[in-house]
Amino acid sequence: MSLTADDVNKIAHLARLGIDSQDIKSYAKDLSGMLDLMTQMSELNTDNVEPMAHPMDQAQRLRTDVVTEQNNREKFQAIAPQVDTGLYLVPKVIE
Repeated sequence: MSLTADDVNKIAHLARLGIDSQDIKSYAKDLSGMLDLMTQMSELNTDNVEPMAHPMDQAQRLRTDVVTEQNNREKFQAIAPQVDTGLYLVPKVIE
């Protein structure tokens, strides 16, 4: 698929990107190459390919879920300007 300068300008406008007019041909070539690669990849037969979560197929090292901090909620809320039933009260910022 070959993109034109108009296509690149439309894409840049939708993405809210500013592109110099001298770079439009280069962007059109690069984006067209990417779309051609995606077209080639979509034509591949992947029926016998199993999906994988990670290319290295390794087990994730997990740490044990242990509480390491003490609960300082009461201490922090004691110095807060406004608290109501365990919640911090803040000024309204959106009208």
